[in-house]
Formats: sequence, C-alpha cells, structure tokens
Amino acid sequence: MNGQTFETASPFSIASIVVSMTIAAIGSGVMFAYVPFMLTHSAAPWAAGAAVTAVAFGGLIGCVVGGPLIRRVGHARLFACSMAMVVIAAVLIAADLPAYVWILARGIYGAAANVNFIIAQSWLNHAASNEWRGKAMSFFYMAYVLGLGCGAWLFGRIPTDGNLAPLAVIFFTALAILPIGLTRLPNPPAPANVNVNIKMAWRISPVGLVGVLASGGLSMVIQGFTPIYAATNQVSQADVALLMFVMQTGLLFIQYPLGVLSDRIDRRFVLLITCGLIVMAGFAALFVSFSTIVVLMIVFLVFGGAVETVYSVANAHANDRADPGDFVPLSSTLLVAWSTAATIVPLGVTLLTPAFGQHTFIYAVILVAIVYAAYVLWRLKERQAVPMGERENFGLRSAQVPNASVLTEPDPTGAETGKPGG
Repeated sequence: MNGQTFETASPFSIASIVVSMTIAAIGSGVMFAYVPFMLTHSAAPWAAGAAVTAVAFGGLIGCVVGGPLIRRVGHARLFACSMAMVVIAAVLIAADLPAYVWILARGIYGAAANVNFIIAQSWLNHAASNEWRGKAMSFFYMAYVLGLGCGAWLFGRIPTDGNLAPLAVIFFTALAILPIGLTRLPNPPAPANVNVNIKMAWRISPVGLVGVLASGGLSMVIQGFTPIYAATNQVSQADVALLMFVMQTGLLFIQYPLGVLSDRIDRRFVLLITCGLIVMAGFAALFVSFSTIVVLMIVFLVFGGAVETVYSVANAHANDRADPGDFVPLSSTLLVAWSTAATIVPLGVTLLTPAFGQHTFIYAVILVAIVYAAYVLWRLKERQAVPMGERENFGLRSAQVPNASVLTEPDPTGAETGKPGG
C-alpha cells in the first residue's frame, strides 16, 4: 500500500476472502478425488502415488516463494496469478496427456494452492480485530475443509469418460477470483521474511515440532492415498466421492471436541488420545471390508479427524511455550517442517507400496502415530505442562491448510507491497 494505513475490517467485509477460498476448495476437492481415481484405473501403478508426492513438493516450493512474491506484487495481484496457475494445471489434466504431465500439473497445483493459503490467511489475520480474529480463522478453516468435501461429493456426480471434471475445476477456480477481485480491502503490509530456525523450534517445543512433522506426513498420506486405496478395490466413483466427503467432516466431529479438551488439560495428553484414535482407526481400516462401506467411512472419518487434531493441538502446544518475539520464526519453521514431511512420507509410501501392498499407507500411519505417542510419553516425564493462564485459546486448524501466520507480521523495513489490486 502506497502511503495508506491498513484498517481493521468488519466481520462482513472479510467474507470475500472466505468465499473465494471456499469456492476454490470445491474445485480442489473435485481434483483431489478425480486424479487418483483416474490414474489408478488408467496409468502405471506408481503414477497415482507420485501425484500425491508432487502436490506436497509443489506445496513446499509455494512456502518458499510465497512471501517474496507477495512482497513484489501484493496480495490481490498474486492471488489472481496463483489462481491462474491452478487453471493451467487443470487444463494440462483436461488435455488427456501422459501420466507424467498429470504429475507435473499436480506439482503446479500444490505450489499455487499453498500460495493461495498464505495470501488468504495473511489477509485475514491483518483484516480481523483481536476480538474476533480467532473465530474468523476457525470459520475459514472449517469453510475451506468442508468446501473440499463438497468438491469430492460433486466428483461423484460427474462423468469420468470425458474432461468434465477438470473443466469444473477451471469453472470454480475462475469463479473464486471474482470475490477477491471485487473486494475493497486494502493489501496488508509487506510480509516478514521467512526465517527457518530448527534449533529454536526444538528448544521451544520438541513435542510441537515433531507433532507438526508427523501431521504433515499423516495428512498427505491419508488424504492422498485413501482414494487410491478405494479405487484399487473397485469402489464405485460415487462411493469414493462420498468417502472423501465424510473424511472432511472429521474436523467437526473429532478435532473440535478434542481441541476444546486440550484447553482444559495438558495438551500432550490430548495428543496421546489422538494417536490412540489413529492407531485404532488404522487397525480397523486393515480389517473392515469394502462390502460394509458405511462402517469403512466411519473408520476413515476418525482417521482424518484425528490427523487434523494432531496438527492443531501440536501447533497450539508450540505457541503456548513461545515468547511473542518468537512467533514469526516459529511459524516459519513449522510451516516448512510440515511441508517437508508432507513430501517425504508420501514418497516413501509410493516407493514401498509395490513391496508391502495396498495397505502400506495404513501401516505408515499407524507406525508414525505409535512413534509419536511414545515420544510424547517420554516428554511428559521431562517437562512440566504450561499453566492454564499462559496458553493460547484453541482454534480450529486444518492439516490440509498450512499455517501461514508467518506472513501476518509486517516487514520491519517497511517495504511496500504495491498498490491494491483488482
């Protein structure tokens, strides 16, 4: 903003940001179900898993380039550009090109989507006042995740024998540009530089850092490989879509009550409970038959919701122990840690699946949950809990939406972001 000060907005005025991202999420939900379903049925066995890894790797790139790009052109212009990259990715898939092009397209999508998350969260944090910022962010996470679920449900009603699904993604992505393009909200100040400091994050909260690492791998594996697993077992398109929709509701039925509990007791006990839920859901998923699809959906609802809980509670636990001056570098480090794990773990699952079979992703999730629970138990003996009065209030957060609070602090140099765009 050139010579303008950023003014706090009303709750109604930020609706454009939430609406844009929710509409974009519907398109993303379609593609998250469509790509693995199609690659599983029509490409090499490795292609569907490689596409999951590509999304995560693209997201890691988005974390690195998002801040500098915002500093260069501003939030509104970059939002339009990143949405254009989503459209390009969908066009590459609609063109019915070889599988490696689909994988490249998913990488492009991953980078663009993370940039969009960073823009939206940064903008919301600056626009909202202290009195309702937490509620606004929780509503944003909930709306986005439910948008993903609605997109998955919509996929179940789109024919797959043409390119209608990617065309639907293009439609929703283009539609998502309009509310932001018409908003009167000014651009926030230039974001701070992304500073990654693993030693500092480890010093502040080993449980929080390891938890974010665990949740990065867990989230990408469960969200990415579940539709592959279902499609491999000849589950119908409609049931795959419904399964993906049901998984997103875990944010409401699992994360919220456990998050409220974490405000009342040591968050590490809640993390232990959550890991126990993941392990139980994992073993249930190994034995529940696809002939009882309703039971399977309930199992994966718990699966998805528990992973969302690991992410949100681990984040809150880390922030409980941080000084205000450490918030920005801590958020930067957790953001990059999440994205790195979200790349490495799915890659490992993709490489190991030929040797261990279609249940490899479930084995991986169970193993990560057990190891993390054991670590949390050990830390309980090493360090006291944070007193209740010194904690931040829990807010809904999604493991599918990276924590971009690193970009909510103004640049200390006072650099400009450019004129408000669109």
